[in-house]
Amino acid sequence: MTYTSNADLGGRPCSEPIVDEPEDVHFHAAWEARALAVTLAMGATGNWNLDMGRAARECLPDYAKRSYYQIWIAALEGLLLERGLVSRDELDAGRALTPPLPIPRRLLANEVSAVLAKGSPTVRPVTRPARFAVGNVVRTRAGRVAHHTRLPAYAAGRVGRIENVLGTHVFADAHAQGLGESPQWLYTVVFDGRELWGNETANGLAVSVDAWEPYLEPA
Repeated sequence: MTYTSNADLGGRPCSEPIVDEPEDVHFHAAWEARALAVTLAMGATGNWNLDMGRAARECLPDYAKRSYYQIWIAALEGLLLERGLVSRDELDAGRALTPPLPIPRRLLANEVSAVLAKGSPTVRPVTRPARFAVGNVVRTRAGRVAHHTRLPAYAAGRVGRIENVLGTHVFADAHAQGLGESPQWLYTVVFDGRELWGNETANGLAVSVDAWEPYLEPA
């Protein structure tokens, strides 16, 4: 089985206009704020990690047909169903039909600001030397993989240059599969626009991608 990630929309034809909005517009309907709140609350329970949540959103088969917070709710429903925290009957009814299962932890309302401000750092201790250094020319992994990946499709199989070495970080691909953090070296790789898009309209364009070491090989 292969997965299509909707995290990498760059370079795809866009049938809908891109509407510019003021920076202070966060929600377009009251339910969207509730969608954000319930997603954050359930993510804080420890039933799944950040990368599992992201994978659930980005792998929705009807991703392109949903609005931003419709994507969040659809992914949340999938995660809850997978873990037996709700039933399909309960989702259809919009209320609990059986006693709730215990959860590992809770995020209380008065803790939200501090928790969000703290974030979830992904840097981990270095346990082995980096394979690449600033200035190295590398090629990204080509082809599809049988799991969610953070390597954008438009950058797969492309040649770029290491611009920065960012230390070792939680490897999202493994983390999303429940395989542990599997920390890997992370690099900023810069690609010439023509290497990615293959046309003259990309002249003078450079695109930076943060890529984990398993994505890369010497070019």
